[in-house]
Amino acid sequence: MRDVLYLAWRYLAHHRFKTTVLVGSITVVLALPAGLRVLLSRSAEALTARAEATPLLIGAKGSPLELVLNSLYFESDSPAELPYAEVERVTRSGFATAVPLYTGFEARGFPIVGTSPEYLELRGLGLALGRAPAILGECVLGAAVAASLELGPGDQLVSSPETVFDLAGAYPLAMNVVGVLSATGGPDDRAVFCDVKTTWVISGLAHGHDDLTRPEAAPDLLSSEDGRIVASAAVREFTEITADNLDSFHFHGDPEDFPVTAVLAFPPDQRAGTLLEGRYLGEEERAQIVRPARVMTQLLDTVLTVQRYVTAAVVGVGAATLATMALVFVLSLQIRRREIETMVRLGCARSRLAAILTCEVAGVLAAGIVIASLLTALLWQLEGAAVRALVRLS
Repeated sequence: MRDVLYLAWRYLAHHRFKTTVLVGSITVVLALPAGLRVLLSRSAEALTARAEATPLLIGAKGSPLELVLNSLYFESDSPAELPYAEVERVTRSGFATAVPLYTGFEARGFPIVGTSPEYLELRGLGLALGRAPAILGECVLGAAVAASLELGPGDQLVSSPETVFDLAGAYPLAMNVVGVLSATGGPDDRAVFCDVKTTWVISGLAHGHDDLTRPEAAPDLLSSEDGRIVASAAVREFTEITADNLDSFHFHGDPEDFPVTAVLAFPPDQRAGTLLEGRYLGEEERAQIVRPARVMTQLLDTVLTVQRYVTAAVVGVGAATLATMALVFVLSLQIRRREIETMVRLGCARSRLAAILTCEVAGVLAAGIVIASLLTALLWQLEGAAVRALVRLS
């Protein structure tokens, strides 16, 4: 049997191009439907689990899908903003624990999520290093962010400006990293978390100034009369919050009018959740309340419908490919007729000859199956990347 395998192997190795094309065709035919099924099943599990862990979500009226994708996975474009008064409204109702979210800013390519301390607790996020944010300007990093940027407690992370030329004067903020979250395998691993007030500082709604009462600040003064100080444009806004300048930071306006992009609502039971939903049914409401699990189920139903059509198309193409491969082997036998006759004249039994040809076909099929299996297994391991890809496509 070793001689049969050797001759089959030598033929396939000699005709490298034909062998590579045949193996590649089998790999594509097998890997596409299997990989697509694994990709969608793993993504569906992760997306559904995340959505079911968030009972209710409140946001500005618009696309419920966009609201859910941004608030739960931090991947979609930021939805329209709501006033912080919506957070107070949910809290005053007594029907749910309200957790604000303010997204839209980034730091070195990772989303900054402004929220409250309850977020870490309700999401079950533990700290691998350091502590949770306690004052303005502090943040904690998701596990993937910390690993990618090689940052930890004691380092600083600067927010990215929204535009290259920021005429509004909202400067990037150097946030102090005080902790790193334990890895969860979910979207929280790829986010930077801080207090919602810190994101308001980033957006320019709060700032601090130099102490103009100090002698060294005299060159920046235009006038000082009866306790009223007028400063020049040279006075800089702080881009770093420290113990020395923390007290100088102040907000302009009513905090209830400050923006959030969503409110996560965690009711204690189904009855409280239903009562809270009822408060957002009026046509005059500026906000909408959605159940993320229901929104994601609708999305996955659509995706699965598309998957069935794609799978049917792949099966059709696969059948045509296998037929073409069979034709290639038949034509190959015609071309090799003189070679086969020579082997028979040299004393090779026809059964032995059939075994050699069968091993050649089996070798091509086996190589395609093995490569397709490896690709499918790789997709199975890349759950996080699969979920992000599906969210972006949505």
